[in-house]
Amino acid sequence: MELNRMEWTRQPKQFFILPDRIEITTEPHTDLWQRTYYHFRNDSAPVLQMETEEQFFSFVVKTDFSHSHHRFDQCGIVLYLDSENWLKASVEYENETFQHLGSVVTNHGYSDWATTAIPADVKSMWYRLSRRGSDYRIECSQDGEHFTQMRICHLLEGAGKIRFGVYACSPEASSFPAVFTNLRVSECAWKAHDGQQPD
Repeated sequence: MELNRMEWTRQPKQFFILPDRIEITTEPHTDLWQRTYYHFRNDSAPVLQMETEEQFFSFVVKTDFSHSHHRFDQCGIVLYLDSENWLKASVEYENETFQHLGSVVTNHGYSDWATTAIPADVKSMWYRLSRRGSDYRIECSQDGEHFTQMRICHLLEGAGKIRFGVYACSPEASSFPAVFTNLRVSECAWKAHDGQQPD
């Protein structure tokens, strides 16, 4: 994957981009969330993405968050169109016992959050984002080979040209280095549905 094709939305103060590695040092009080339950609107996380009109593809990346240590520290994949239309997946640190593996989909300014608890000693995670038109699938893996579905979703504004990539943030008073490697784009790994036919 040509990392030089990626562009920033909110460039962080500290980062490194090498041919095979991206490192982002998060800044305190940065986050992505819109309205639901918490009522606040946070649109401050740095996002590094590339643009495409390709309707069928998969994007894979390995995240390393060995130094996350404060509640809600996170890094992962993102598809950010604008402040009110985006999706993300990450592991969010909670405490010394567990953390949240989850995803957020935001349509027209309202976010949801789907999570499951995983042990706090997990310090890396692979993600695969697949696109079929304006429908998307997010998967995760601990070895980069065997992926498990996290969710299937629809982006109301996600039918045409999109941007996708990585993000990292620390919603509270924290900072940590987030590392991204093994970035690649491939043909769509999410095959066409072969079950019940549409009405």
